Order: sequence, then C-alpha cells, then structure tokens
Amino acid sequence: MGDGEQRRIWEYWWVALRFSLLLCFVEQVSAQIRYSIPEEVKEGSVVGNVAKDLGLAVSTLVERRFRIVSGSNDALFQINQNNGVLYVHKNIDREELCDGTDACLINLKIAVENPLEIHYVGVEITDVNDHSPSFTEKDLHLEIAENALSDTRFELQTARDADVGLNSVRMYVLSSNPHFELELIDNGDEDKVPFLILRKGIDREQNTNHAFILTAIDGANPPRSGTLNITVTVVDVNDNRPVCGKDIYSVTIQENAPIGTTVLNINATDTDEGQNGEVEYALGRNIKRKVHDIFNLNSLTGEIRVIGPVDFEENEVYKLTVQAFDKGQPPLSVDCRVVIKITDVNDNKPEIEVTSLSNMISEDSKSGTVISLISVTDTDSGNNGKVLLTISEDVPFELKPSFQDNVYSVVTKGRLDRELVSHYDITITATDCGQPPLSTFKTLSIQISDVNDNSPEFSPNPLELYLLENNPRGASIFSVSATDKDLNENAAISYHIVRGEVTQNDMTSFLNINSDDGYISALKSFDFETIKTFQFQVVATDSGIPSLSSNVTINVFILDQNDNAPVILYPVSANGSAEGVEEIPRNVNAGHLVTKVRAYDADIGYNGWLLFSLQEVTDHSLFALDRYTGQIRTLRSFTETDEAEHKLVILVKDNGNVSLSATATVIINVVEPKEAFAASDVKSAVKDEEENSVTFYLIITLGSVSALFIISIIVLIVMQCSKAPDDSSKYLQDVNYDGTLCHSIQYRSGDKRYMLVGPRMSIGSTIVPGSNGNTLVVPDHRRRASGEVSAIYL
Repeated sequence: MGDGEQRRIWEYWWVALRFSLLLCFVEQVSAQIRYSIPEEVKEGSVVGNVAKDLGLAVSTLVERRFRIVSGSNDALFQINQNNGVLYVHKNIDREELCDGTDACLINLKIAVENPLEIHYVGVEITDVNDHSPSFTEKDLHLEIAENALSDTRFELQTARDADVGLNSVRMYVLSSNPHFELELIDNGDEDKVPFLILRKGIDREQNTNHAFILTAIDGANPPRSGTLNITVTVVDVNDNRPVCGKDIYSVTIQENAPIGTTVLNINATDTDEGQNGEVEYALGRNIKRKVHDIFNLNSLTGEIRVIGPVDFEENEVYKLTVQAFDKGQPPLSVDCRVVIKITDVNDNKPEIEVTSLSNMISEDSKSGTVISLISVTDTDSGNNGKVLLTISEDVPFELKPSFQDNVYSVVTKGRLDRELVSHYDITITATDCGQPPLSTFKTLSIQISDVNDNSPEFSPNPLELYLLENNPRGASIFSVSATDKDLNENAAISYHIVRGEVTQNDMTSFLNINSDDGYISALKSFDFETIKTFQFQVVATDSGIPSLSSNVTINVFILDQNDNAPVILYPVSANGSAEGVEEIPRNVNAGHLVTKVRAYDADIGYNGWLLFSLQEVTDHSLFALDRYTGQIRTLRSFTETDEAEHKLVILVKDNGNVSLSATATVIINVVEPKEAFAASDVKSAVKDEEENSVTFYLIITLGSVSALFIISIIVLIVMQCSKAPDDSSKYLQDVNYDGTLCHSIQYRSGDKRYMLVGPRMSIGSTIVPGSNGNTLVVPDHRRRASGEVSAIYL
C-alpha cells in the first residue's frame, strides 16, 4: 500500500476510536444528574430529589446509608436520608466559589451500600445581579495644560463587576461637559476601556477646574451602576509678571531690636499658578555687606528679620532693593523698594557693683551695723543715666546713701532673730529714669549666725512616772528629753538631777541620770509598802557661753504588786503559830458564831483582798466558814454521836495575779453547858484584861490618826492655794478594817481620777486595763476644778 492509502486507513481508525470513546462517555454522562439553582438562596432550600431521580427506593435509603461521600464543596449541601432530598446547607456565594468563570458547577459524589453504588450529581450555581459595578478609586484627578491640543485622549479607569454575563458591565455614560467627550475602545479581552477626549480648547483664566461623573452600568434588569468622580485641573503657563504690593515699603524700628524681630513682609503677587505663580525674593546686588549682617530676607516668604545688632548711633536709615521673581521658564521679575528707619531708645541698663560684702552677721548685732557697700553706674546720659536704688521690703535692712553719688551702704534696721529667720535674700534694684526705664537686680545672701539666747525646754512640765514596785536595781526606769532652738554647741544639752539635803523622803540619792541622753536609772528597788510617791527635778543645761538651763519636775508614783502574803492576826498561839482552841456548849443552835479568823495583807487593791476557805475539817456538816469575813458558825445542833473535838484548817488567800496564802488551825472542843460556863468566866476575865490593853492602844492610835488627819488637811489647803489646778497627782492612804484590812488610795492624772482599793470597792467603779487589777477609775460625779485631790478616812 502506498503512503496515501496508509494515511487514510489510519485516519479511519482514529475516527472510529474517537467515536467509541465518545459513546462510552455519553453513557457515563447519561448516568449523571444535574441541577441548577441561583446563588444566595436561603439555607434549607431544596435542590432536587436525588433518590427519586436515581430511581432508588426511599424506604431503603437509611439502611443503605444514602450519603454524600466526596466533593470539596459538599458542606454546602446535605442529603435527607428520610426522603432523598438534596438541600442547601450553607449560604452560597457564586463569586466566592467561581471567581471570574462563566459557568459555576459543583460536583457531588453520592454513595449507597448493599450493593455499593456511586452516583455523580452536578449542581450549577447561576448568577444573580448582587454586585454593582465599581471603580478601584472613587476620585480621579487629571492635569491638562491649558495649551493642550484638541482630540487628545486620556485613559480612564475601567469599572469591575463581580457578576458575569448580562449582570457584568455593559456601558459607560459621561455627564454633560462642553469640553470633553467619552470614547470606548475594545482592548481585545471582550472589555471596553473608556477614554476622555478633549474636543474644545480649555483656558485656565476662564476656568481652572472641570468636574464631571463617569457612570458604569451593568446589563441586568433592573440595572446596577457605579460612579467615578473626575476632576480636570487646567495647568497654567507663565504669562504674568510678579507685582509688588506697594511702590515703597517704609517701616520704623527701635535700636537694639531683639534678634529674630520681624521688620516687615514684602508681598509680591503673580496671577499665574503653580511654579509660574510662585514668587521668591532676593536682596539687590548693590547692597552693602553690613546690611546682610543686620537683616535677613526670607527668599520664600519675603519676611525681613533682624539677625544682628541695630544701633541708631551707627546708622539711622537703611534703604534696600528687593527683587521678586517667579519660577516660570523663563522667569519674570520686579524690583521692590524698602526704607527701614531706626529710632533711639534707652538701651543701657544700670550696673550694680558690690564693693564689700559680709554674708554672715550675728543675730545680736545692733541696729545700724553695716554689712555691705553698693555702687551703681549707668553709661547713658541725661535722665537715662540717673539711677534710683531700692531694697527688698519686709527685711530688717535698709539702704543709706553716702556722701559720694551712687554709693550706698546696706545696714541693719531692726532686731535679728535666727530662730525666726535664719537666712535673708536681699534684692537690690537699680532703675534709671529713661523712657521706658531699665532696671537691674542684685541679690545679697545674708546668713544669720546663732547666739545662745534660748534655754532648753521640757514638754510637758511637770512629768508623771508610774513605776511598779520591786523594779530591778540599776535598770532604766524613765527618760527625759529637752529641746533647744539654738544651733550646734548652743543646742548641745546635758542633764543632771537636782540633789539637796538627804532627808527621809529624798530619793535622789537612789537615782542616776545619763547626762547625754537623759535616761534615768534606779539604784534601789522601791517598795510600795514603804514609799508610795516622791518627786525630783532634772536640770537640762546647754553648752553655750554663757550656758542656759531649765528644769522639770518628775512626780513618781509607785504601783503595788502582790509581794506580801496574808498574815494571820487571830488565832495566834503563845509560841506565835496560827493556832487556837475554842470551846462551845453542846446545846448551841445552828448559826452560832464559834469564832472569827482575822488576817491582814500589806498589799492593796485586789492584792490585799483576802478570801477564806476551809482547807481541812473533820465534819463538813457541822461548821461553815464565811469566805469574806472569816466567821465560823455552826450549821446544825450537836447530837450525842458527834465527837467532842473538831479540827478546822482555814486557808487565807489574796486575789493577786499570783495569789499568796497562809493557814490557821482552829481546834473546837464541844463541852457540856456547865463546863462551858466555867470556861467562859475564865476566858472573859482574860478577855477583859486584853480588851483593856487593846483599848489603851486604840486610844493612842485614834489620837495619832486624828492628828495626822488635821495636818493632812492643812497641807492640802496650802498646796491647793500655791499650785495650779493641773498640778501633779496626789493621794492619801485610806484604812478600812472589817475582818481584813482594806487599803484605798485615790489620785488624779490628767482628766481621770484613779483609786487603788481593797475588798470594798465603790459601786460603779471600773478596772483600768493594764493596771494588774489594782487601779480603778472612779466616776467623777462630784468633780470640781482640775487637779483636785480627794482623801478618805474610815
């Protein structure tokens, strides 16, 4: 076979192969289902009944797991296995899925099992007109020279529309304008580009700007549109010369004008625009170099400023030539004339010279003491050279003129007190008589030196010290501190205790003070039962020459502690032990007073408040003990079976924080009534003798107490008359006896009145915290003047 015949056979075979492949493809396509829905439909919208279209039984869909198995966009759709319906699951945006393509097709693969089948479903998303044409920019600015030729083209922006087909951009419309038209040119990509065509010449002097709107419209019904604002600026050409605002600029300034002062502004205008209308300035070429050192011309603004010293004596008038020119090509210019006149002023300030200065002066200096010499000069002449000198007000100094002109002395004019003002800054002001006057200031710094004119001071004075008895020997008990308003050695304070004649109540010999810091220590341990209060004085002395001193009175109050055990007063045997024997008839009734145990405690307050208790008794049913009075009474009548002898051990205990105690033993013998009477007679005789002795001592005691009472009243009256109401606290001892001894001490501190009491406390009294239970605050219902002292005797 020839080459031509072989070629024909090959072409025939290739055509047959393509036909068979096409038949196979048609069979596969024929098995595919295709639906079409518009974009932006609501979620849940039905696309189609896939089961029905595939011929599948609806009742077997769940069992055969009818579902979507693949597809990149399968999440946009869901299959309902109950009815085989395909519905929209999410919002569909065609432009987001298929940007820039005409056809938007989503392929889904649907599978069923038992037996396994794969079906292909295609969903076409049709476009809706949901986008308007838009330009990349809202405004377009074009600059066209006023001498541009007609029919010149200017390319404009092309509008874009995300929709396709008829919904995309189909036409452009330009708003009416006498100078410009719109022309569309095909760019070969089925898009048309808008061009602006200049049809009629433009003149900047008639209209500098032309504004119009370009509208892009799509082909939908109803159509959507977008706009572009077009502004054409007419560019100027240089055809006008700058013009000076004035024929001659004339100005007057004062000499010594500050650097940077604006002299005047040259203002030349040019009706052109752009660089053709921008005007710059320059000084004329024939101006002297000295002028350039004094004045500066801003080339852009035309402002003339002072950059150097302006002196009337050197030159009274400056005549300048300023050239104004534009930036056109070629540039055009004009010359402006400037005249600057200088006026004379008072331009020299007075000068102050301190020829002698003492910056330290003692506070005890006498009035009229010279501390400085001042001279003043002014290089001006006439009134401008006359100077007036003044000094600061409210200072104890003044100026006194000398026999020589413009020479003054600064002297003191009053008493100086360093403690009130230790430093003065004196301002000397020199003012000339020019118009306007000029002034110069000079500050003199004066330090006031100290002299010893202030004594040390204690606050408060007097002082009160409340000290617990049994204080450790040698330990610090108090400290004093004084202040001195002076400085350095004049304020260095030392302390000492005033010591006089040694008396019984003088405690200063047992006190020591640190002379440097004022700490006071006790060389002995004080006993409340021995001494309850005393006072002493401390003197504070400074180190000045001569030295000054002051003293403070310290009132010391010793506070009680429970350091004394109860003492049994009755019963007491012949050998001194706390034992006694009592006999009572057997026929006594219940409540019969057998005897009374008496005890004493040297402490006061709760520390001296005694309580009685039975520590040991042979028969608890026979005897009872009053815990407050110590009385022993019978609880019942005696019987024949009761023993004839009974032993009672009584415990006497105080009420201190750590209580102390003592015991007494009472032997009670029960006797027949006749024996009891006989014993009674003997005991009565003994008691008579004892009572006579006791009566004698009692009379002596009462007489002594009465005498002490009268003396105390006299002392109190004298002290009240001689001391201020807020004097230091005082107290007197109060003795009360009822089975136990009760102490009562009252004293006042500040606005409170205190009482240290034994077992019988006043009703309504309250315990002061921190007082160890010994101190009571007594309600002051009858308070008189502050500082009053009460004394109670029972």
